[in-house]
Amino acid sequence: MRKHSLIALFAGLALSVAAQAADRWQVPVASKKLANGLTVLVSPDHSSPTVGVSVVYHVGMRLEPKNRTGFAHLFEHLMFQGTPTAPKGVFDKVITGGGGNNNGSTRPDFTNYIETAPVSALESILWLEADRMKTLDFNPATLKNQQDVVKEEIRVNVQNQPYGGFMWIDIGGLAFQKWENNHDGYGSFKDLENASLDDVRAFHRDYYGPNNAVLSIAGDITPAKAFALAEKYFAAIPKRPTPAPSDFSEGLNTAERRLVQSDKLAQVPAIAAAWKMPDRGSKDQPAMAVLGELLAGGDASRFYQGLVKGRELALNLDSLYGLTSIWEYDGPTIFTVFALYKPDSSADALLSAMDEEIAKVVKDGVDEATLKRVKTRLLADWYNGLESFLSRADTLAKLQTLWGDAQVVNKIPGWIEGVKSADVQRAAKTYLTVANRSVIDRKPAAMLAAPAAAQGAASAAKP
Repeated sequence: MRKHSLIALFAGLALSVAAQAADRWQVPVASKKLANGLTVLVSPDHSSPTVGVSVVYHVGMRLEPKNRTGFAHLFEHLMFQGTPTAPKGVFDKVITGGGGNNNGSTRPDFTNYIETAPVSALESILWLEADRMKTLDFNPATLKNQQDVVKEEIRVNVQNQPYGGFMWIDIGGLAFQKWENNHDGYGSFKDLENASLDDVRAFHRDYYGPNNAVLSIAGDITPAKAFALAEKYFAAIPKRPTPAPSDFSEGLNTAERRLVQSDKLAQVPAIAAAWKMPDRGSKDQPAMAVLGELLAGGDASRFYQGLVKGRELALNLDSLYGLTSIWEYDGPTIFTVFALYKPDSSADALLSAMDEEIAKVVKDGVDEATLKRVKTRLLADWYNGLESFLSRADTLAKLQTLWGDAQVVNKIPGWIEGVKSADVQRAAKTYLTVANRSVIDRKPAAMLAAPAAAQGAASAAKP
């Protein structure tokens, strides 16, 4: 009798798992690799007569030349400055004139170029993308202009902003050991000014060939039509050798790293605490996604409830995964918690409170109701992020570039659902340790000046 009961139980479990998989939305993905090495992805969706397009190149800040910090970002700007056949201004004019818009961004492991438009503008977009994949209009005036643009961007976004992006720029410089991982991807003014036309030509030659790129299209088009257009516009571009990357791998840290910074624009102090993450593809990556959401994912998170609401140590709290997302990295990255805190509190008080919450997870794990809530929110965010054609095309291109398989888009929900309490405990115990932590305490300049002035006055008063 017991044997039959067990068989029925396992059969029921199998049916339950199968039903969950069947209920899960499967993102349609068709792929084809052209003879020149360009990978083409298509996700058909005829709910709107529009398309999203993403071209992702497997190059970013980690691969920019030494002594040329910020070069990958500078080069991203140069990609919009025209070619011999489509001079400066044509790219933006054609796409916006066709009812679309475009953008680009640079991250440690990739640079992406994105467009969204009515499907009638797709051929124009593909022609323009293929045109700048072939070559650019390399000239001194354009290079000088964009060097100035990037420097102004640094002034506006970093130098003249309270906190200056220390939670996503400076914290990496503290946490990582190797230059590829710890240098400022925005770049120093000196390095930006030293970038030459030869640097630009070599970078395009080495990293912007079709064999180092992924073209992704989502929206109102069939795979057959999209593949035909890709062949028409990209197939004639020859593949080019890509330099082998340096070894930028590094393990977890073994001793806490601390730094105090002064901020002349900040009104209240802030803290950035970062822990090195599991490698991409590690069994701990999904568990870390759940753990990050549990601890710092919004107002219901344990850090927010404990530090902001409960003890009222912090004024707010947010988290981020390096410069990308939990699923979009291909080298060392960090999980960072950022918070403004009250002047009568301290970085040590916040860290101690965080450590207490982490210790609870290590000791007790996560109850089933909370685990289900956290995973449901992660799944909702994942699916919501794939709703727009532009975001879907871009996500697929990044996954193909970093994982070598765009079908990861349909595996991630299962990975999230499969995380158990013990997995979250293991991730907390392995990664969220004091030894693996890097901390920047960013204080208003006046706060740092006051103790120094008081100490000076006390010294002067001594006989």
